[in-house]
Amino acid sequence: MESKTDIRTTRIGRQELRYALMGPADAERVLLLFNGIGASLESVAPFAAHFRHMRILTFDVPGVGGSPAPHLPYRFSWLSRLAGRLLDQLGIGAVDVFGVSWGGALAQQFVRDHPERCRSLTLAATSAGFVMVPGNLKVLTKMATPRRYTDPDYMREVGPDIYGGMFRLDRALLAEHIDALRPGTSRGYLYQLLAGAGWTSWLWLPQIRIPVLIVMGADDPIVPEVNGRLLAKRLPDARLKVVDCGHLFILTQPEMTAHMVEQFILDHESARTSR
Repeated sequence: MESKTDIRTTRIGRQELRYALMGPADAERVLLLFNGIGASLESVAPFAAHFRHMRILTFDVPGVGGSPAPHLPYRFSWLSRLAGRLLDQLGIGAVDVFGVSWGGALAQQFVRDHPERCRSLTLAATSAGFVMVPGNLKVLTKMATPRRYTDPDYMREVGPDIYGGMFRLDRALLAEHIDALRPGTSRGYLYQLLAGAGWTSWLWLPQIRIPVLIVMGADDPIVPEVNGRLLAKRLPDARLKVVDCGHLFILTQPEMTAHMVEQFILDHESARTSR
């Protein structure tokens, strides 16, 4: 299948939204991808390029990349509705859902709000919100501002400690990540922080009935591996996979991670249709 990237800007109500469709142009399934805090859609392109049977839909959260920040702060529920309206506008019905880090919380919210259009859920390096087991305090304080996105030299300095894994050893990978980023605004970053303040999925996780793949990094300074185990215990149909990497394994090991996610989705679809 020919891989194609299509980046456009649309308007949903009063919100201008920059989105991208990546991967095989003739794929029948769509993976709706929610990115990490402060990260523009360009950052997931290397990951999306390794999917062979799925089209990847992602967007810049308002205040990040090419999507302007709204006038007022928002909650995950508002972003969930925004994503649903984007799917409606594009004529996309059922999707598989993927969320990484901060985007993993939004992915959980989306599945809760739109159960009728969600086929599967993959959660990468994420948690159930404020009930999480926190990461390294020194690392978390460095994430309180978007400086690592606006100052490449600062990202080179703190990136290995923040993200762990292969970023500790391979500075070239970190440089690629820096080059792919499109900085947002300080207000947009603050709104993302506020969206997650006090949020948790803990009480309603047992209501999620679709198959869930949870992938965690063994060397993750931000979201320790134990958070994946907590998620797996709360979800009725979940499997947990721990990879030998840090927080951003979708970027340091994109081919392996994409294959794992795609295989999980296709295996469950095959099992469903054979019943």
